[in-house]
Amino acid sequence: MKKWRWTASILLTLILAFFITASFIYTPEEQESSSTPEEQSLETGNADVEEQPETEQEEVSAEEDENALGEGLRDVFTSVMDSARDLFIKNDLTVVAIGDSLTQGVGDGTDNGGYVGILEDNFTNTNTNTSLEVINYGKRGNRTDQMLERMEDEDISRSIEQADIVLITIGANDVMKVVKDNFTNLNYQDFRDERDGYEERLKEIIEKTQNLNDEAPIYFVGLYNPFNQYFDNIPELGEIMGDWNEASERIIDTYDQAHFIPIRDIFDGNEEELLWEEDHFHPNEQGYKEMAERVLAHIREDIEE
Repeated sequence: MKKWRWTASILLTLILAFFITASFIYTPEEQESSSTPEEQSLETGNADVEEQPETEQEEVSAEEDENALGEGLRDVFTSVMDSARDLFIKNDLTVVAIGDSLTQGVGDGTDNGGYVGILEDNFTNTNTNTSLEVINYGKRGNRTDQMLERMEDEDISRSIEQADIVLITIGANDVMKVVKDNFTNLNYQDFRDERDGYEERLKEIIEKTQNLNDEAPIYFVGLYNPFNQYFDNIPELGEIMGDWNEASERIIDTYDQAHFIPIRDIFDGNEEELLWEEDHFHPNEQGYKEMAERVLAHIREDIEE
C-alpha cells in the first residue's frame, strides 16, 4: 500500500507540474512573432517552392469554421438571454470585474470575456435604453498578492470607487503556486500553510474594496475543482479545493457588503462538457455560460431597477 501511494504521489506531482506549466504559465501573447508575414514565410517555407494561392477547399473550410463559431455563440447567448429576458436593469449602471483568468475569460473561444462578457451582452441586448458600463480588469495568472498590488493602480481604484457592483474571482492561482513550489514533495500541510496567507490577503482585498466604495455590493465567485475528472480516485485534491472554498465563503460572510457565489457544483461531474479542451482547467464557452447564469441569479436583485 505504501509503495502504491508513493508511486501515485510521484505520478500526480509530475502531471500537475505539466498542467501548471502549460495552462497557468504559458500565455499565447508571449509566443507571437514580431516578424512580417513575408519574413515568416521565409522562415517556415522552402525558398524553391512558390507560394500557393488559397484553394477553394480552404475557403470552404474557413467558412464552415466561421459558421460553427457563430452557431456556438448563438447557443451560448440564447440560453443566457432566457433568464435575462425580463430583466430591466438600473440606469447608469457600472459593473467592475477584477480578478484572475476567470474574469479575463481565458478559455472562451469567442474572445468575448467569458462570463463577464456574456453578462454584458445580455444586459445590453435586453436593456437598449439603459446606460451601462462593464469594466473588466481580469488578468491571467493573478494571485491574491498580485491583485492587491494591481488594486493600487489609479484606473482600477477609480473604477471601483464609481462602481455600482463589484465582481471578483481570485484564489485558484494561489493553489497552483503551492503545487508549483512543492511539486517534487507535495503534501497536504503545504496547502494548509499557504491557505492561512490566502485568507489574510482575501480579507485585505475585501476591505480595500469597501474602503474605496462603501456602498457597492461585492460578489466573490468561488472556486471549482479542475482536477476532478483526472484524479477522482485521490480525494485529497477535492478536500483541498473544498477547504479553500469553505475558507473563502467563511471570510466573505463576515462582511455585510460582500456575498459568496458558489460554482463548484456547476462543474463537478460535468468537466468534460464545461472545461476548455486546450488545458482542462479553464471553462469553455458553455462553462462560462453556466457561470453567467449563476452570477446573474445572485446579483439580479442589486441590478434591477
